[in-house]
Amino acid sequence: MNSSSTLILGSKSPRRQQLLRECGYDFKVITIDIDESFPSNIDSREVAKYIAKSKALAYQQNLNPGDVLLTADTVVRVENKVLGKPEDRQEAISMLSSLSSGKHMVTTAVCFCTKNNLRVFDATTNVYFRELTDDEIQYYVDEYKPFDKAGAYGIQEWIGMVGIDRIEGSYYNVMGLPLHLVYTELKKFV
Repeated sequence: MNSSSTLILGSKSPRRQQLLRECGYDFKVITIDIDESFPSNIDSREVAKYIAKSKALAYQQNLNPGDVLLTADTVVRVENKVLGKPEDRQEAISMLSSLSSGKHMVTTAVCFCTKNNLRVFDATTNVYFRELTDDEIQYYVDEYKPFDKAGAYGIQEWIGMVGIDRIEGSYYNVMGLPLHLVYTELKKFV
């Protein structure tokens, strides 16, 4: 980024903050609270883009010249069903049970926004879980409390370490920010 621009991360996600720091970016953090629901007729592949863009538009009028706002949203998709953040223990257990022994897609959409411009893009990673036992799922949910994570898991946590057979795509995308695209797209945007 050029020195006259200020990068603002519109996310309370500690993982996104950590990833941006580790990638060498200086940034400010703001919290944007919006209703993260989406129209029922939207294609499941577009949900993350819809929510990331909605977050940016909710704050765009507050930006100053030179500000670049980064918002993001991550969703887990099993076939055409979108798994967001679980509301409680039972929903987290149910989500993880649906991911066991199969493939799911993790899509993270990123939106860059200035006072007068907007750019949205996304990345999708295929994730394959081995069969998870009920005891493993319950242990993970009780110990790690993944209620702030799409699909009820963090790839960097215990369940990812012991349960994921393989991924096709970006590991960082599954953590919540496709850094390779953020870096490339931000250079073009600013």
